[in-house]
Amino acid sequence: MTHDNPCAVLHGVRDLRVEYRPRPAPGPHDVLVEIAAVGICGSDVHYYEEGRIGPYVVESPMIIGHEASGTVVATGTEVDPGRVGELVALEPGVPCRHCEQCMAGRYNLCPDVRFFATPPVDGVIARYATIDADFAHPSPTELSAVQAAMAEPTSVGVWAARKTRISVTDRVLVTGAGPVGLLAAQVARAHGADRVVVSDLNEHRLAIARDLGLEAVSADDLSTGTFEADVLLECSGAQPALTSGITATAPAARIALIGMGADDVSIPVPLVQGRELTISGVFRYAHCYPVALRMIASGAVRTDPLITHHFALDETEDALTVGRRDPEAIKPVVEPGRRQESENHR
Repeated sequence: MTHDNPCAVLHGVRDLRVEYRPRPAPGPHDVLVEIAAVGICGSDVHYYEEGRIGPYVVESPMIIGHEASGTVVATGTEVDPGRVGELVALEPGVPCRHCEQCMAGRYNLCPDVRFFATPPVDGVIARYATIDADFAHPSPTELSAVQAAMAEPTSVGVWAARKTRISVTDRVLVTGAGPVGLLAAQVARAHGADRVVVSDLNEHRLAIARDLGLEAVSADDLSTGTFEADVLLECSGAQPALTSGITATAPAARIALIGMGADDVSIPVPLVQGRELTISGVFRYAHCYPVALRMIASGAVRTDPLITHHFALDETEDALTVGRRDPEAIKPVVEPGRRQESENHR
């Protein structure tokens, strides 16, 4: 068997190796995709640094990466062979489709979902990967592979907007100007929000928010009481951001907890009760990829300003650690077909 599929495999904490594995064969309902681009997510970095996220522990070698796009190069026996050649965005969670949560339309909560790069399921920083054809979403022709890969974090913003019912006249506060925060803010604007304000402590990230046409303020300025939010999208996972964000809400505001930080945070219960705030968790997404792709294709959501670094597959460890070296790093992307270079460039 030919081992022609290089993969970035995480063996344990800060132990990433490039290994060559056999090219996977698509099952009857699958497509085989030649991976073109994979965005590095905070969860990938967390697995690399800590070897776990909550109950998900890397106990055996696992291919890393889940924000992916690529070209269909083969199809299973039950899939239209005409799909060969399509650029697709890979929705990384394939649910069982028959449990109670799936039948209710909440397939993101399926207890048996197989989600790329969530132990023990392999991810897709590899030359080739297979996926159920229904979760290989055709990309609009005007999108690049890197843009198509950004459908994954954009879908988080789409799901958050649905959970908080963002619509016209809403004033939206986004705490945390990381990749998800900057994308969620643009999604909120695309949903017709009257005003979208992004807060962070990092002035470089606030500058990018402004370049995207968003209002941006230092997190320290939220305490002035000059802005009231009907919707809070908390994307940092940091206790101070959650506290200041809740303080800035209007009566009956809707709050989505998106960022992953500490396992336990505190909330000001009297304020939540007195303002009748609604707090919702956000766990991945469901039925969001087609909308996310259309938003990117239309320009309503701009992803290019967030892409700060490009890496070859052999440089995946550099991609996972670039945030330590470059304070202006936002979204690194691994391109398995890219040739390794001595210096990674923006």
